[in-house]
Amino acid sequence: MAKVVFMGTPEFAVPSLQALLQQHEVIGVVTQPDRPAGRGGELRPSPIKILAQSAAIPVLQPEKLRQVIDTLRAWQADVFIVAAFGQILPQSILDLPSHGCVNVHGSLLPRWRGAAPIHAAIRAGDKETGITIMGMDAGLDTGPMLSKRAIPILSIDTAQTLHDKMAQLGADLLIETLPPYIRGEITPQPQDESLVTYAPQIEKHEGAIDWTVSAEKIERLVRAFTPWPGTYTFWQGKQVKIHKGYIADEVREDVAPGEVVWHENTGAIGTGHGLYCPTELQLEGKKRVAAADFFRGYPEFVGATLTRG
Repeated sequence: MAKVVFMGTPEFAVPSLQALLQQHEVIGVVTQPDRPAGRGGELRPSPIKILAQSAAIPVLQPEKLRQVIDTLRAWQADVFIVAAFGQILPQSILDLPSHGCVNVHGSLLPRWRGAAPIHAAIRAGDKETGITIMGMDAGLDTGPMLSKRAIPILSIDTAQTLHDKMAQLGADLLIETLPPYIRGEITPQPQDESLVTYAPQIEKHEGAIDWTVSAEKIERLVRAFTPWPGTYTFWQGKQVKIHKGYIADEVREDVAPGEVVWHENTGAIGTGHGLYCPTELQLEGKKRVAAADFFRGYPEFVGATLTRG
């Protein structure tokens, strides 16, 4: 049983901490400070803070890790486990635990280093992704790999559904990997730098749909950005969110990018290649509705040309 300090913040990290609480001695948790959330802007604790407090585990919430280095040193942990923590660990922190720092990363490294690997994998059309348990160094997801496990990306997967599956996969692989790692039975494998790709933090404006790209790329973007930041277009100066949709089987060359037409008893939107058929839409200030209800309520939508802004 290892003495563990856990560093994590969002829901993705919760299964890993739950598993560690059952299998190891978690002596402390580090998570991001409470942040404003919701319309009222009230401070909201992270999911990891809520779980740690329910288990009576000490919680630190520094803006910078150097602020709590003395406490972390005093805890004398065997290993720090990191999962979607939200801060880069400086070398002074990486050097503290006797067995170093181990990260639960949401991709098959070296593909998709960075902050948003799940979104990037769906958006790129990858057939699979997975979890990498890695030793940490001062770089951005550059450390040696301890174990990996793949999972297929289904055609119906969104960032949310894939996130949930991978969060549990990460917890399972972490619990399998940690004991032999602590015993020195795993030889860390360096990453192949020639295969590196990056998945930077997503910005909200990236959800604006460019109708000149293919229907395939738009369909993947919608799934990759569900539930956040969402995808949207503009009609008559108002934002229309596209929550779900599919690619029409037929390719029509007579429909311009962004043009809304009738196609096989539903509305479809022209793209750079192919037709995209939304199935759930939401006009600015209105509720999310099925496409049939949207087109019935706004018949003038058909024939319009949608824009990015």
